[in-house]
Amino acid sequence: MRTSQTLTFFTPEAPSGNGAIFVDTGISAGFPEPANDFNENRISLDDELIQNKDSTFFAKVKGQSMINAGLDDSDLLVIDRSLEPKNNKIAVCFLDGEFTVKRLRVEKNEVWLQPENPDYPIINITEDNNFIIWGIVTNVIKKV
Repeated sequence: MRTSQTLTFFTPEAPSGNGAIFVDTGISAGFPEPANDFNENRISLDDELIQNKDSTFFAKVKGQSMINAGLDDSDLLVIDRSLEPKNNKIAVCFLDGEFTVKRLRVEKNEVWLQPENPDYPIINITEDNNFIIWGIVTNVIKKV
C-alpha cells in the first residue's frame, strides 16, 4: 500500500470463496416489479471490474477536484496501468512528487489535467514538470 496526499493505493487480492450473491433479474429503478422469478448466482467483483489483474490497482480518492465527474472523497477507484492514455480519459497521474486524479486533455503536443470542479485550476503540463500518467480509471466504487 502506498499513500500520498490525494490517493491511497491498494493491490487487489485473490478472491476468497465464491463471491457475493447476485440476483440476475435486474432491479427496477422505475416502478416495482414482482420478484417471484429470480435466479440467485454468485458474482465476483474482481471478475466484473478488473480486466487485467496484474496491472490493476485500487486507490481511494481524497479531495473534491473531481466531484462533477462523480468521483467523491473516499470513493474507491479501479485503475488499470495497461490501458493507453487518451484524450478525455480520467487518469491517475504522478505530478511533481504527488499523485492526482484528473481528466486528460490532449491537443496537438500539449497535455492538460482538467479537474471536474470549477474551484480547482486546470494544470498545463510542461517539460519542467516531473509527470507520468500512472494509470486509467476504469470504475469507481461508491458508498451510499
